[in-house]
Amino acid sequence: MKYLGLAPFTLYVLAMLVVPVVLAIATGFLDADGGFTLDNVAALGDPAILSTFGNSFALSGITAVAGAILGALVCYALSGLRPAGPVRTAVDAICGVLAQFGGVMLAFAFIATIGIQGIVTLILRDQFGVDIFAGGVWLYQVPGLILPYLYFQVPLMVITFLPAVDGLKVQWAEATATLGGNRLTYWTHIAGPILAPSFLGGLVLLFANAFSSYATAAALISQGAQIVPLQIRGALISETVLGRENLAGALALGMILVMAVLMSVYSLLARRTERWQS
Repeated sequence: MKYLGLAPFTLYVLAMLVVPVVLAIATGFLDADGGFTLDNVAALGDPAILSTFGNSFALSGITAVAGAILGALVCYALSGLRPAGPVRTAVDAICGVLAQFGGVMLAFAFIATIGIQGIVTLILRDQFGVDIFAGGVWLYQVPGLILPYLYFQVPLMVITFLPAVDGLKVQWAEATATLGGNRLTYWTHIAGPILAPSFLGGLVLLFANAFSSYATAAALISQGAQIVPLQIRGALISETVLGRENLAGALALGMILVMAVLMSVYSLLARRTERWQS
């Protein structure tokens, strides 16, 4: 009876997570007639698909590193403010909103602002003679996803990393100063090693967040399948891809394996962070 309260949550996880994952993986091993095949999984080794995974890794890595560094700097600036102060409260609230502000709304905001006919684009072109699309329509390609992704990556890092920064004890800095250490000594020998697991955990989380993002990329990149989520979309809406049916299931399997590794690493880093802060 003591586990009865978990029944609704268990049913929700089964219906919304476990069953879709199992179905996605299972379809990757089926052919058009419903028989077992490894052709779909073998397709993951095709150069076109490997290139797509490479684009996803590059995009996720760039936005994760940049988002983690910028977010950490914001956390450092916020650490000197009162937790209940107006600035800290406002930034916390804004980050909570922006971290979830993705998808079509975010894509539309960038299109309306710095798109080919965006407000900022027209002002720069007409008033200052600067054409930000002189080198091509980069906003609608993989490089153009970096700015929109950073829009929600940085706030997510602030939310993730700020509790670790707040966990630093004033007594540690005072003890360092008492023993003759300076600020550099404190950050390189005490605060840095303590915050490292939390920072790396946030970095992994940001990488996973970017790697699995779909809606923003789908709204900006309407042609081609330049990253894995868009390639899964292409496999679902087309009858055959590279002569293989159910390729979407194999692509989903590849993404699930990557996410499983990332979440395992994040769990290990989270436990390490809890050990320091306990």
